[in-house]
Amino acid sequence: MKLIDEYRDRRVVQGLVRAIADESTRSHVLMEVCGGQTHAIVRYGLDEMLPAGVELLHGPGCPVCVTPVSVIDRAHAIASEPNVVFCSFGDMLRVPGSESDLLTLKAHGRDIRVVYSPLDAVALAARLPDKKVVFFAIGFETTAPATAAAVRLAKARGLSNFSLLVAHVLVPPMLSAILDTAGNRVEAFLGPGHVCTIMGTREYTPIATRYGVPIVVTGFEPVDLLAGILACIRQRERGEAKVEVPYARAVTEVGSVEAKKTLADVFEVCDRPWRGIGWIPKSGYRLAYEYRAFDAEHIFGVAGLGGREDPECISGRVLRGLAKPYECPAFGKRCTPERPLGATMVSSEGACAAYAAYGRATPKHALPIAKVDHA
Repeated sequence: MKLIDEYRDRRVVQGLVRAIADESTRSHVLMEVCGGQTHAIVRYGLDEMLPAGVELLHGPGCPVCVTPVSVIDRAHAIASEPNVVFCSFGDMLRVPGSESDLLTLKAHGRDIRVVYSPLDAVALAARLPDKKVVFFAIGFETTAPATAAAVRLAKARGLSNFSLLVAHVLVPPMLSAILDTAGNRVEAFLGPGHVCTIMGTREYTPIATRYGVPIVVTGFEPVDLLAGILACIRQRERGEAKVEVPYARAVTEVGSVEAKKTLADVFEVCDRPWRGIGWIPKSGYRLAYEYRAFDAEHIFGVAGLGGREDPECISGRVLRGLAKPYECPAFGKRCTPERPLGATMVSSEGACAAYAAYGRATPKHALPIAKVDHA
């Protein structure tokens, strides 16, 4: 706890807030990339401690939130097949598809199980040779190595009853898509600490250079985030646009060499649709040819299924940083954590879920960290 407390120290936080105010001579619009960062920002009211000219937008860094309805519907179709054991992280169970969610299907008797690792699903396939065990593989580059390790293990053990519904997506192409969006206001990014722990930071340098935006890779505690905001502002005030890593205790330029080798062996890069954003070229993974026999979309013939968004949900605008959750007319009324219209309200990393959890129904009333207990 001592290490965590150091990154929540009120005096350090207050000093960083003063430095941000002192060094900001003009407006700055920043976007935090990761949903975990969003929850920390909203929990501690960091965005509301900043001077008026410094604004934080919430990005599409929640893998549950950006999984498109079409993929959710494919998951439901597979989970409804006889003799299937459908395995998923818990976050996905209440994400709405076109008609239902996995939790409702489970209540109707489908064999849907929460696992904490794709290796749990491999173990199930070994124990249940007469069942078809499918793992719903979502997430950014952070979780993709575990998926790759699982399918390699299944292949090595000859588990032909194991397969993956792959929906892994990649962060760098998404940043470019955000910057290319009509009406984009993002002038700097707080980069994704966990993703960069795996992938390193080299992929981000061309983006910073091409678009002239600072990319500062930060962690998830108040001191991390405010130090990242200060670094972004200093770059912009000096006319710089480069990749910077205050989160050096976890992130290096090269990342995890072994994890990247595993990814390159099992996956190949492909175009992917993102919920609320649309197709982004070269923004996801699919199984490489050598592992295509484990592709659940083809095994169950669901690759062509489409999906239908709830027309009232504005999660796409929230994910692109074009709207805040409280700007949605349904927020807290027809859309709640108990009855969500979209994934951003139900995911543990979703911006709408964060605003609902910490009482942010209007622009200004989060408590500053000086009044928030460390616990």
